[in-house]
Amino acid sequence: MKFVSVLLLVLLVVLQYRLWSGNGSIPHVRQLEQSKQAQQEENQRLQERNRSLAAEVVDLKQGLDAIEERARTEMGMIKQDETFIQVIDRKKIATPEN
Repeated sequence: MKFVSVLLLVLLVVLQYRLWSGNGSIPHVRQLEQSKQAQQEENQRLQERNRSLAAEVVDLKQGLDAIEERARTEMGMIKQDETFIQVIDRKKIATPEN
């Protein structure tokens, strides 16, 4: 009977050791769950960014208006046979900014 009790006690200690330390332990599982949560949040942020970029690509492929708007605003381009006129506010030129 003592042998069985000692055997059960040793088995209990071994199982408790595995439960609280090493791979698959409770602290290790909690750490993995936190890492998983952080990764899911990062994936969600990147998926939203990808959706936005995909919509922009579709807009650029299908609509010439989007391409024209980008060319005008970002590159300062004008259409053929179009005259560029720049209006200068004389009041802003006359008063120097500090």
